[in-house]
Amino acid sequence: MKVTNRREAMLKAVLSGMNDVGALCEHFGMSEATVRRDLRALADERLIVRTYGGAAASVGIHEPEESLDLRRESFREQKDAIAQVAVSHVQDGDTIFLDGGTTTAAMARLLAGRRDIRVVTNNLLAIGLLASSEVPVTLIGGDLRPSSMSTLGPLAQLALNRLSVDKAFLGADGVVAGRGLCEATAEQAYLKECVIRQAANIFVLVTSHKLDRASQQHWTPLERDWTLVTDAQPGAPELATFLLHSEVTIETASQQVRQPLPQGR
Repeated sequence: MKVTNRREAMLKAVLSGMNDVGALCEHFGMSEATVRRDLRALADERLIVRTYGGAAASVGIHEPEESLDLRRESFREQKDAIAQVAVSHVQDGDTIFLDGGTTTAAMARLLAGRRDIRVVTNNLLAIGLLASSEVPVTLIGGDLRPSSMSTLGPLAQLALNRLSVDKAFLGADGVVAGRGLCEATAEQAYLKECVIRQAANIFVLVTSHKLDRASQQHWTPLERDWTLVTDAQPGAPELATFLLHSEVTIETASQQVRQPLPQGR
């Protein structure tokens, strides 16, 4: 098979969900070196993104991503309120994961006075806030993403797969009930998927303008129980679709709303 035809076939396989190097070797009857070389070539063309042990689809974005400076200034009061609620869930002895983003950075600021927890993070903003504290911190390595001051990529995925945490606090560009979290890049989405696998409890921290927002095309599925922490008021229209899903517990910055189970369950 010609190289171009082989790589077209491999791209179709990755897009269909076959993203493990071993599975691709078996499917195409090729050596691991050849498969990795083809995946690297497809990644160089930005058709896929490399992951630890394989690859994932790369399909572009809907909207330009806001700059870090703009995100730092936007909704600051709401993010601080969300962070206050999130911190109330952190108990003595917990090992927690703080995702990249400005809301989780606000949470790090509130945790700086603690000494009875451990923080695992890929968020360099959080590192700056915790560096002079007594909180033990594990920085996930990987490739630097300057636009969010966070790390990601295969090395970050490898590190996360070797760890477990009691609670993970995640941000997102958008969150849609029944679908999951959307992100600007496939690397971000896949890293969140790694975190979700390794965490006992999941918290998603987003301001209300991100609810039911699908501004990007890269998704992290949320197919387990999780808690949404937001500044939306109880009864707000943007919470309506989340109230239909029994796996979601909703907490607001002023009041917690427990999800009632549908009748008959």
